[in-house]
Amino acid sequence: MRTESTTRLLGPEAWGPLAAAHRARAQRWTVPHLERRHQGVSHPVEDFLFQYYNLSPGALERWHPGRHVGLVDSAEHAALGAYVTIDGVSRADLTRVERRLSGLRWTAELLRRTAERPGRWGCFGLHEWAMVYRQPAERRHDGVPLRLGAAGTDEVVRSHQLACTHVDAFRFFTPEGAERNPVRLTREVQLEHEQPGCLHVTMDLYRTSSRLLPFVESSIVLDTFELACDARQIDMRASPYDLREFGLDPIAVETPEGKATYVREQRRLAELAAPLRQRLLEHVTDLLTESDSASH
Repeated sequence: MRTESTTRLLGPEAWGPLAAAHRARAQRWTVPHLERRHQGVSHPVEDFLFQYYNLSPGALERWHPGRHVGLVDSAEHAALGAYVTIDGVSRADLTRVERRLSGLRWTAELLRRTAERPGRWGCFGLHEWAMVYRQPAERRHDGVPLRLGAAGTDEVVRSHQLACTHVDAFRFFTPEGAERNPVRLTREVQLEHEQPGCLHVTMDLYRTSSRLLPFVESSIVLDTFELACDARQIDMRASPYDLREFGLDPIAVETPEGKATYVREQRRLAELAAPLRQRLLEHVTDLLTESDSASH
C-alpha cells in the first residue's frame, strides 16, 4: 500500500471546484428523485437505481478524489469514517482495503470472466416477463398496467425460450417462470454465467464502482450510474409494463421488429460498458497488488 509520502495534495482551491462539478452532475438525477420522494410519488424506471442499489442520493453527490490524493482542510471528508485526517489532510483510510480482500478478489474474477465471454443476444429482455408469469397479482410495479394484459403476458412467456444468465434477475422470477429457464441460477454459479450482453450486468457496474469508494475517483461512479440509467430505460421499455404515461415507448419484444430493436440496444450498451468494466478491473487489480506489496 502506498504511503502518505506518495500522496498528492489538493488544497480547497483545487478540490472545491471538482467537488462542486461532481455534485452538479449528480443532481441531475438526485434532485428529481428526492422531490418525488418528498411528494410521496415514485417513478418505476428512474427511482430503481436508488432503491435497488445501496448508494444514497447524498453519497452519489459526494466527490471522492481516490486513494492517492489528500484533501487539505476538507471538513466533509474528515467527518467520514472512511477517511483518516492528519495535520489537516484527509486521505482515504487504506487500512480498510485489508478487510475487503476476499470480496475484491471475487469482484476481479467476475469482471475478468465477464469481459472474456462473448455477449449473448437471445434473451430479448424476457426476465421482466418471467417475474409476473402466471402471478399478475404480485407484480413488482403495482399500479402500472401490463401492456398485453395478464393472459397476453403469459402467452409471450409460454411461446419463447427463456435464456436468463443473471442471478439477481432470476431470483425475482415467479416459481413458474423459474421452471422455464434452462439454468437454475444461484450465487454459487454466478461466476460461470454472467456475460456482457446482459443489461443487468451492465447496470451492476454501478454497484461495483460504488463499492470501491472512497478508493477510486468519483467520476467512474457517475459514469457507471448514467450508463445504468440508460440500460434501465431499455430494460423497462422491453418489459411487459405499459410505461407510455412516463414518456417511454415500448420495445415490443414479442414481435420480430421489437426483438431486433432490443438486440441493437443490447449491443450498444455492451459496447459502452466494455471500457468501464476494464477501468474497474484495473482499479480492483491495483488495490489487490498494492495490498499484496504492503504485506511483504
